Amino acid sequence: QVQLVESGGGLVQAGGSLRLSCAASGRTFSDYFMGWFRQAPGKEREFVTTISGSGGTTAYADSVKGRFTISRDNAKNTVYLQMNSLKPEDTAVYYCAARYNAWFKGPATVNYWGKGTLVTVSS
Repeated sequence: QVQLVESGGGLVQAGGSLRLSCAASGRTFSDYFMGWFRQAPGKEREFVTTISGSGGTTAYADSVKGRFTISRDNAKNTVYLQMNSLKPEDTAVYYCAARYNAWFKGPATVNYWGKGTLVTVSS
């Protein structure tokens, strides 16, 4: 079992920044590809970004490319999401996700989820 706990959500004005953190426990953190998904009200959960176990490779949804940055600290069992130039359409619950030794291919391929943290971007 892997437990994931997100933090760092909140209310921010458009154009502002937030950094989300996700602390993991339970298994060897570096064995897991980590990522973030988000779900806006009335919409399906969607992929945001992911990072390999070593941290050497990342991928982003087109909607956040150039504005969001994912990183991880394997010594602290933590993955981060730096969000800059936030837009009202970024408003959503952000979920931390983990998959054992493989890239995500959608929400159904996630092995473990956090409970989510709400990000609200006001215009």
